[in-house]
Amino acid sequence: MRWRSGGKPWLTGAACMLACALAPGLAGAQSTFEPGQDKVLRVCQDPNNLPLSNQALGGFENKIAALFAQQLGWKLEHTWFPQRMGFIRNTLRAKEEHAEHFKCDLVTGVPKGFDMAATTRPYYRSSYAMAYVKGKGLDRVRSLDDLLGLDPAQRRKLRIGAFAGSPVTEWLLQNNLMEQVSWYQSQTGDAEQYPGEIVEKDLASGKLDIAFAWGPIAGYFARNARGAPIVAIPLVSKPGMKFDFEIAMAVRHSDKDFRQRIDQLIAANEAKIHAILEQYGVPQLALQAPAAASAASAASAKTP
Repeated sequence: MRWRSGGKPWLTGAACMLACALAPGLAGAQSTFEPGQDKVLRVCQDPNNLPLSNQALGGFENKIAALFAQQLGWKLEHTWFPQRMGFIRNTLRAKEEHAEHFKCDLVTGVPKGFDMAATTRPYYRSSYAMAYVKGKGLDRVRSLDDLLGLDPAQRRKLRIGAFAGSPVTEWLLQNNLMEQVSWYQSQTGDAEQYPGEIVEKDLASGKLDIAFAWGPIAGYFARNARGAPIVAIPLVSKPGMKFDFEIAMAVRHSDKDFRQRIDQLIAANEAKIHAILEQYGVPQLALQAPAAASAASAASAKTP
């Protein structure tokens, strides 16, 4: 097994990876200042994590935040901080110096059920994906089963890239592919690196034959690949192996009215949000109905 640095932690391990990245430093001072009291929407976003967000405002989270600010009639302000260790401590829980308000009031992308903050209703659901360059012998691979169905000699030669701790890890282990994997770390400490490098650089250049990544990342860089025709195939969850996740936004636990307002914006802009995600090549699955989601959570809780 080979280890490579692969960008900042976003959803490399879905709820687990992001929770580990955001959890430290949650204790923070309370404030009587209410979000939006001064007609400013303050969001916390990663400065270098396309297609989610970047400092040039080129990501879909940037676009959705701008849409919300426009509809609220508020000014939009950003706190930029890489989504890695200490993110919440330095953003959602950090007071602005010489001011009553926090540095930001809204995190624009966390897994549903993220318990280190209060989460909104989900605004999209996607899955992990596998990506490869067309025309290099893998064009008939449209699923994990197809990948296993390759000629054993061909399969043994595959150079695979995956994020350590992601849901794909268990599948690779079960199918004796671990020795062929170049592992990408979810936290490198290098602000210049970003998760999409696994597709945009290493897969496109031929260093990898297959890359496993969070669907929005794989879909975006496959669509925007230069010089290498890349296809991204969303993975289908199986019993005991979940690849798809619902994504919500997060606010402080105490900001109940603000969370309700964001919930209302998400509900009112469902079609517009879907269109924005489509523009970025995000593989989208139908959001689970509340009853179905509750049943799935209960079933998961019973699984040893």
